[in-house]
Amino acid sequence: MSQNLLLRHRCWQFGACTTIRRVREGWAHLWPKWWIGALSLALLLLSGWGLAWDSPKLLAQAQKVNPATVQRAQSLVQVIGEAAAQDEESRLKSVNVFFNRQILYRDDREVWGAVDYWASPLETLGKGQGDCEDFAIGKYFSLLAAGVPSVKMRLVYVRAQIGAIIQAHMVLAYYPEPDAEPLILDNLLTDIRPASRRPDLIPVFSFNAEGLWQGVAGASAGDPSARLSRWREVLAKAKAEGWW
Repeated sequence: MSQNLLLRHRCWQFGACTTIRRVREGWAHLWPKWWIGALSLALLLLSGWGLAWDSPKLLAQAQKVNPATVQRAQSLVQVIGEAAAQDEESRLKSVNVFFNRQILYRDDREVWGAVDYWASPLETLGKGQGDCEDFAIGKYFSLLAAGVPSVKMRLVYVRAQIGAIIQAHMVLAYYPEPDAEPLILDNLLTDIRPASRRPDLIPVFSFNAEGLWQGVAGASAGDPSARLSRWREVLAKAKAEGWW
């Protein structure tokens, strides 16, 4: 591995990028206590997180939207059912392909008339459109339904270099092992690549159902549902849709 690729790998594995040092220092007030993450996980488990998802409920909710939503939801349920019988990397590919093919990228202003809106998976299926957060959220919940543990996945806010422009972006990272280099699921690319092959992405912060992190590693910086209001709203909508 070249020196540059090694640096990128360490950035994703240990949150060591100097380019996000100011962001990390700005989060010093978030109480990186181990017990916060443990308490958050316990509450989620007590509330039912990790139980089998309710696909009939999802399809029933889809029927309240429109026929196109029902069709997309049925297709996704089939993909998830087939993926659940596969190994985890095959599950990643199936879900990644579904969203990248079925959902068109559109800015929140076009889809929702808002500057920043985090859609639930069913909302994204209903519109057939979404931005980077919507792709990452949809893939996260679909992989949960297919049996991939939440602790192996992080929704990662990054700085993405697209041509000569640096812009905010979100991807889904999958860690086969806690200290492994993650695989990146992204709507910008059709294939899934290890983080070292995505030099265009610099992680800023990450989160899942269990925690919130500066960069992508280290101690949890608190309860993500408490710190991220849009994530809290997504969790509530996802529960109503039958995802957990």
